[in-house]
Amino acid sequence: MQTRQLGPFTVSAIGLGCMNLSHAYGAPVSREQGERVLLAALDAGVTFFDTAALYGFGANETLVGEVMKPHRNKFILASKCGMQGVDKGDGTKVRVIDGRPATIRQTCEDALRRLQTDVIDLYYLHRWDKQVPIEESVGALADLVRAGKIRTIGLSEVSASTLRKAHAEHPITAVQTEYSLWTRNPEIAVLAACRELGVTFVPFSPVARGFLCGPLDIAGLDAKDIRRTMPRFAPDNYAANLKLLPAYNALAQEAGCSTSQLALAWLLHKGEDLIPIPGTTSVEHLLDDLGAAEVSLSADLMSRVEALINERTVAGDRYNAQANSEVDTETFF
Repeated sequence: MQTRQLGPFTVSAIGLGCMNLSHAYGAPVSREQGERVLLAALDAGVTFFDTAALYGFGANETLVGEVMKPHRNKFILASKCGMQGVDKGDGTKVRVIDGRPATIRQTCEDALRRLQTDVIDLYYLHRWDKQVPIEESVGALADLVRAGKIRTIGLSEVSASTLRKAHAEHPITAVQTEYSLWTRNPEIAVLAACRELGVTFVPFSPVARGFLCGPLDIAGLDAKDIRRTMPRFAPDNYAANLKLLPAYNALAQEAGCSTSQLALAWLLHKGEDLIPIPGTTSVEHLLDDLGAAEVSLSADLMSRVEALINERTVAGDRYNAQANSEVDTETFF
């Protein structure tokens, strides 16, 4: 596996987003299947694993901790705070965004326990809590660095201006934001700001939430699958977006790779400072994704795939109104 630089760390050019094993795309996989995927990634050379307090309301951190503890010195561990589940008092949990310093400190303590580690290598603010100045939240994370509980700080779904404010408080190692052929928002400003400041960019959902892996049966999605809330997967929009796939499939065939590999290779070719983190519940899909590191794309093919799938050709917004209100990312429209 090729490597790239993530702040002070050298990691695999493609990481693993662990969310899918516990959260967001239907029922969690079994403990045994989660272990198979995590260890297959490690065996294949992945050295960058990404989780969060939110995923499965702690279950994903617990899974990663249990499976990966014996191999802790072989990989860089990232997790996130600032968005987590809070008990409603009736045994159920609700997602909240809370960037107050006291909450960040407690979330980190809980994460260290679940992850069964003494230190988290990269700890992100999962969402900027707009009720709390970014400098206060980053200041709390800086305190955790000084205390030796985390090594570096990241931000997720922030604008260029918020990144600059945060970076002035404490150096930011990475920004994680949705970035793929069909979500190009980082190209507005934040990607350039990362390069200006020397911040690594970590694209999540790099295969467009499965869209660029092949046609999805949206009618058959689990009732709790988050794609059911996303405008691009609404029936009319999805029908329009499906029309992009035949030409996209042809480009993948021309490149001699799978459609997932084309999406990931496109990101890898956008700069050495990008480290995509696809997620999957399947070892087969995992190994296919990792094969993208060996795919070479010509400048001409890059131009054609970018012209085919972009913010102008895709129907529907990436988030609904509620989710859009929770992020700080620049938008095209």
